[in-house]
Amino acid sequence: MPQPDTPSHAVSQLVAERIEALYGQPLAELDAIADATTDASLLAALTGTHGDLALAERNIAFQLQRLRELTAPEREIGKSAAGHILDCARRIAESVATRDAYAKSTSAVLGGLRRVSAPDTHPPAPPVPAAPTATTSRTR
Repeated sequence: MPQPDTPSHAVSQLVAERIEALYGQPLAELDAIADATTDASLLAALTGTHGDLALAERNIAFQLQRLRELTAPEREIGKSAAGHILDCARRIAESVATRDAYAKSTSAVLGGLRRVSAPDTHPPAPPVPAAPTATTSRTR
């Protein structure tokens, strides 16, 4: 789980690095491949979940910035500002819960996957044909 002092986009960056290591390509290329594929795939699920995770992190950063503005020492906190402060705090809590859930499930999936080596570029040798069987004919 991310620690309170974790940089705002560190979790999604770590997940992105793990996806890139698994597939051996940059995330932008993997996103394009996943978007071009019409069938549901593990790659599409991973890149989609990463996008949702990154969105949650961006929302955390935005709401934190807004909360800092609303609680700046030079600002007076009135009834209206208090409502906005509570709303920011609620949105931060929701986004943190969303981020943590996506991070946990995506990490579990990525933990169960291993990169396989690329298939051999040489086609396998054709099978050796079976030796012809001897036929015996009956003579009288």
